[in-house]
Amino acid sequence: MSSPSHRMLDLLSVLQSRRDWGGQELADRLGVTVRTVRRDVDRLRELGYAITAAKGPYGGYRLSPGDELPPLLFDDEQAVAIAVALQSASGVDITDAAARALATLRQVMPSHLRHRIDGIRFEAGPPAEQVATAALEAVSVAARESRTLRFDYGDDADRPTRHAEPHAVVARDGRWYVVAWDRDAADWRILRLDRLRPRQGGGVPFEPREIPTGDAQTYLVARFKGSETADRWPVTGEIALPLPARQIAPWLGDAELAERPDGTCVVRVGSWSWAGVLAWALRFDEPFEVLGPPELAAAAAEAGSRMAASVAGPVIR
Repeated sequence: MSSPSHRMLDLLSVLQSRRDWGGQELADRLGVTVRTVRRDVDRLRELGYAITAAKGPYGGYRLSPGDELPPLLFDDEQAVAIAVALQSASGVDITDAAARALATLRQVMPSHLRHRIDGIRFEAGPPAEQVATAALEAVSVAARESRTLRFDYGDDADRPTRHAEPHAVVARDGRWYVVAWDRDAADWRILRLDRLRPRQGGGVPFEPREIPTGDAQTYLVARFKGSETADRWPVTGEIALPLPARQIAPWLGDAELAERPDGTCVVRVGSWSWAGVLAWALRFDEPFEVLGPPELAAAAAEAGSRMAASVAGPVIR
């Protein structure tokens, strides 16, 4: 028979995997008696785990949130995932807390896990503007509870306090954004959370509105592309490049590539303007062919004339 300590760890692991468990079901799963399950549950309660029991002929147990954070049990993959997440924490002002949490987690890890996380080394991207945890919490709660938010925004202290209905908080490319209905402008706004300072939490309830694209993530991407209603660029053109796909792929972004039988490629590129499409093609420093639409061909001809004029020497009379 396994030791009480091992049994409790096994029991805790099982309780964490599902909301409700019957007493006999737990006993069968762990290979013990119902009485042993009851005794081990009592020991876990003494350690701070909030385990509720259901009355009845069969009984049952549920692991519920408690008043304090008891010891936690993670499998190997969960522990590694948490360690990696703590090392890459950025964008929120929790750097010191994340470092302390990682040190605490590492201290109680078995040696084989410490070796695994110590071997994971990577360079994070450039630090983004830090978001205060109090601001993140206040805005997130307001969005979840559909309550209005009063806040100051930006560095201009003379600007009046703004009022908005926050619908979602979205993290993208190292920054945090709030998708909100601006009550003063009567329109949707995307606000940077690092520039937002809540004046108070828990405003009046509001009725959530439908985000133009259907969800906050898509709306954020659409606005970055200059669109109000869909995740698409204002203009899209097709060009042919005399290069193999392997040389184009690293710079593809969200463009679409099709390789021809002769090894050259056709690329469908979106941008804010036709000049942006041409600039994307010029980065390869190779001759390219404009396939369409006619507006892109006209923009290429005009850009070519302007560039030719810009390098022409002075007229000598």
